[in-house]
Amino acid sequence: MNRRMFNRWLCSLPLQGAVLGSLYSSRVLATSDAENLAPIGMGTWITFDHNPKQVQLQKYIDIVTAFFKAGGQMIDSSPMYGYAQQLLGKVLSQVSHQQLMAATKVWIMGEQMGKEQMHQSIKLWGVQPMDLMYVHNLLDWQTHLPTLNEYKKEGVIKHTGLTTSHGRRHDEMVEIIQKHPVDFIQLSYNIHDRVVEQRLLPMAMDKGIHVVANRPFQTGGLFTRVAGKPLPDWAQEIQCDTWAQFFLKFIIAHPAISCAIPATSQVSHMKENMQVMKGAMPNAEMRAEMVACYLKL
Repeated sequence: MNRRMFNRWLCSLPLQGAVLGSLYSSRVLATSDAENLAPIGMGTWITFDHNPKQVQLQKYIDIVTAFFKAGGQMIDSSPMYGYAQQLLGKVLSQVSHQQLMAATKVWIMGEQMGKEQMHQSIKLWGVQPMDLMYVHNLLDWQTHLPTLNEYKKEGVIKHTGLTTSHGRRHDEMVEIIQKHPVDFIQLSYNIHDRVVEQRLLPMAMDKGIHVVANRPFQTGGLFTRVAGKPLPDWAQEIQCDTWAQFFLKFIIAHPAISCAIPATSQVSHMKENMQVMKGAMPNAEMRAEMVACYLKL
């Protein structure tokens, strides 16, 4: 059992959940390595796409501060997300972030353009080295993946990765990770969209690749489906008080998942999301029951 699996087992114990969650948070605060990655991260798509000169910076400082205070580590962004990296860099310059695991992406055609974009992203974040650099949606991955491997050797980045969304490129990603070593993959996974359970998640586990789940709430679609409907009584067994927590615990309880990255523009929602790292976790049987409950709604 590696450290990541041990931490997940520890947090799944039903007794003294709050205490165990506290111990877990204290442990992950001490390091930002991939094996001990906190299972709830933070996305910045849409929520951080604002010109920092035209918004109240304190609002975003409060969001990020709440994230780190609760034990969060991975913050995910991309050049595709407009002003997100620029705003994030301004916030990070005002916030203590020793435990940050910074993750961004290259999203452009061509080797030289890709290198320029990656260095621009690092400059905007104000973080060096960059912890994780993905090829976003596999765009020109044949060109960029060798660059990422080169940058990893040089210490410009720590980890390499690939991303996909909506399931459009699952087959292509399978073929790539069969032939090319990467440290992380990011994909869409939630209680509704579970197709990656068939091939990608088992393959990632077999190859020791860390998996980050994007769109954990199906871009809000899950909340539309459960609007006005109560949680099942047994959700209290895993300390879920809201549907958001129910959906997040389903994801991070899968043994292949290292981290889920919900995005929010509200401190209250951030605190709600981060509570998921505390208390008992659903086992395989309960996860199946969670799916059955969702499908009946």
